[in-house]
Amino acid sequence: MEESEIENAVMAYLKRKGFRQTELALQEEQRKTSSSAAKTDPEIAKQIIAYAELDNGPVRYREEYSRLRTWTYNSLDVHKHELLRVLYPVFIHCFMDLVAKGHSQEARSFFQSFREDHEPSHLRDLQKLEGVLSPHHLEEMEFAHCLRQNKVTMKLCKYSYELLLQHLHKTESMVMLGVINERINLQVPPGQPCSNSEEVEVVALTGSSQEAVEQINQKEIHWGVLEDSLEERLEKEILAAEAEKAEAEDKEGHGEESKKKAGEGGKSGGPNKKMKKDKLTGTTGKGVRTEANVVSSAPRVKAELTMPTISMEVERSALEDLRNRARLSSSALPSVSFYTFVNTHYSLNCASISHDGGLVVGGFSDSSLKVWNMSKMGEQHGEVADGQNEHSAGLDVGKRSYTLLQGHAGPVYAANFSPEGEYILSASADNTVRLWSSKLNANLVCYKGHNYAVWDVQFSPVGHYFVSASHDRTARVWSMDRIHPLRIMAGHLSDVDCVQWHANCNYIATGSSDKTVRLWDVQTGECVRMFVGHHGMVLSIAMSPDGRYMASGDENGTIRMWDLSSGRCITPLTGHTSCIWTLAFSCEGSLLASGSADCTVKLWDVNASSRTPRMEEKAASAQRLRLLKALPTKSTPVHALRFSRRNLLFAAGAFTKSP
Repeated sequence: MEESEIENAVMAYLKRKGFRQTELALQEEQRKTSSSAAKTDPEIAKQIIAYAELDNGPVRYREEYSRLRTWTYNSLDVHKHELLRVLYPVFIHCFMDLVAKGHSQEARSFFQSFREDHEPSHLRDLQKLEGVLSPHHLEEMEFAHCLRQNKVTMKLCKYSYELLLQHLHKTESMVMLGVINERINLQVPPGQPCSNSEEVEVVALTGSSQEAVEQINQKEIHWGVLEDSLEERLEKEILAAEAEKAEAEDKEGHGEESKKKAGEGGKSGGPNKKMKKDKLTGTTGKGVRTEANVVSSAPRVKAELTMPTISMEVERSALEDLRNRARLSSSALPSVSFYTFVNTHYSLNCASISHDGGLVVGGFSDSSLKVWNMSKMGEQHGEVADGQNEHSAGLDVGKRSYTLLQGHAGPVYAANFSPEGEYILSASADNTVRLWSSKLNANLVCYKGHNYAVWDVQFSPVGHYFVSASHDRTARVWSMDRIHPLRIMAGHLSDVDCVQWHANCNYIATGSSDKTVRLWDVQTGECVRMFVGHHGMVLSIAMSPDGRYMASGDENGTIRMWDLSSGRCITPLTGHTSCIWTLAFSCEGSLLASGSADCTVKLWDVNASSRTPRMEEKAASAQRLRLLKALPTKSTPVHALRFSRRNLLFAAGAFTKSP
C-alpha cells in the first residue's frame, strides 16, 4: 500500500473532524521525514484505511442507494419490475446496517428520505421498523431480528442479474454490493423476465428461510373429510332410500308394461318405460351423486379429536336439509338473503349468522352482543338496529327487536354460532372469549388465556371445540368443558387476525398481519404448511368442503386459492377494491362467495380450477376461478357470509351513509 494513500486518508479524517492544529503538525512532520525511507507497517495501514472508510459509511450508504434507485427507475420496462423488487430489501437492510453501526441520526434521515417508494406495498412493515432507533432495538424486535437472520430469496432473470452486477461494479458501489451479497439470495433461472402475476414476491416475513418454508410444506397432511361423518351417513341413507324408490317404481312400470303388452300387443310399452327411466335418473340417483361427487370422492380420515355425540333431533334436521339441498353450479347460482343493520353509527364490528339463517348476532364497540331471531321479526315493530332506544327499553324486552347480551369489558371483535345455533362465542378487546346460550340468553363461561385482544373465534364443524386468534400472535384451541386451552399455536410474527377449521377437524388455518397463512396440526400443535404470497394482512379464510382447497382474502382485496397438499397458490382472484372480510364455500364446493368492504358480494366458479389439468396450469390460470356474478349492496360493507345446508347464501352488513 502506498504511503501517499495512508497520508491522504489521515489528512481527510483530520479535516473532517476540524483538528486544524493536528493537521498542521502532521504536515510539518511529513516535510521533515520526507527524505527518510521509513515505511508504515502493512497491518497498521489496513486499519487506517478501513477506519477512514467506516467513518465515511453513512454518506456512502445514501449516495450508493440513491444511485441504484435512480438507475433502477430509468431501466427498460422489461427489466424494471424485477429490479424494483430488489430495492425494498436493500433499503431496509441499509437502514438496519446504519442503526447497527450506531449511526442513528443518519439512519433516520435515510429512512425518511426513501420510505415513500415502498409505502404502497410495505406500509405495515415500515411502521414497525420506524421504531428501531438503536442496535439494542434490532435485537429486541423479533421482526427486525428475523430479517437480519434470514436471507430474502428473490428471482431475477439472467439479463436483469447481469445488468445489476454491471451497474454496481461500474459505479464502484461496494456497499450496495455487500448488502446484496450478505442479505439477499438471488436466484437466476433461465428465460425471460417473469411478470408480476407469475412471480410471487417473497419479501413477506415468514420467520424462516426459504429452504425452511419449503421443508415445512413437504410434511405429510391428510386433507380428506371425516370418515363416517354425519353428512356422509345421511347421504348414504338418502341414496339408499331413493334407489329403493326407483327400483319399486321400475317394477311398477314393468308390471304396467306387461299388462299393456298383454292387452295392446306391447306397442307403447317400450317408449313409456324409457321415458320413465330417464325421468327417474334425472331426478334421483344420478343427480344426487353428481351433486355430492366433490365431497364423496375425497379421502376419508380419522378424527384426532374426540368427537361429540349427535342427537337424533339434529340428525333428522340435517337429513331434511340434505334432501332439500339446491344443486349449485356456474349456471345455477344460489339465492341470497341479505340482513342489513341500520342506525349502527359505525359501531358494528362483526356479525354472524346461524346455519339456517334463523338467528343473527352482531358484536358492537360498546362491548355488547345483540341477537335477532328472524322468525320473530314480523311480530316486532322495530328494524334490525343497534338499539338507540336501549336506555328506555332496557327492562322491557317486549319493546326490543333483539336480545341484548352484556358481559365483555371491551369492544366485541368476533362472534360465531355453534353448528346447530344453540351457543354463541364472542371475542373481545378484554382478552377473553365468552360462551353464550342462545336459548337461555345468558353467559355460560368466560375463557381467559390470551394476553391481548382476541380478534377472531370459530367453532369446529362438529361443535364442542373452538379456536381463537389474538394480538398476542397465537391461536389457541379450546373445548367448551375446559377453561384452559388444549393447544397453543405459536409462530406468527404479528397478530393472528383470522382462524378457520379444516373440514376434518384435524387442522386449523390461521391468517396473520405478517402476510402469511399457516396450517397447524391440532394434535401436535405443529405448523405443517406455510402459505406465502399475500401483500397485505390476511383477514379471512375459508376451507372447501372436501378439505383439499383453502381460500384466503387480504386487506388489498386479493383472494388466493391454495392447494393444501402442495402448499402452492392455484391462482389469485382480483376484482374487489377493498378488504375481504368474509369468505364461504357452497356445501358441495362448486362456488366460492366473497364479501368485501367495497359493498359487494362476488360469486366465483371453483369447479373450473379443480378440473384444470396440471400440464395446463400456467396457461389456464386466468380462467381457473372465473367471476360468475357481482352483487352490489346499497352502501353496505359485507361483514358475514354463510351457506346454509340447503345452499341458501346468507349475508350481513351495516348500512353506511355515503359522505
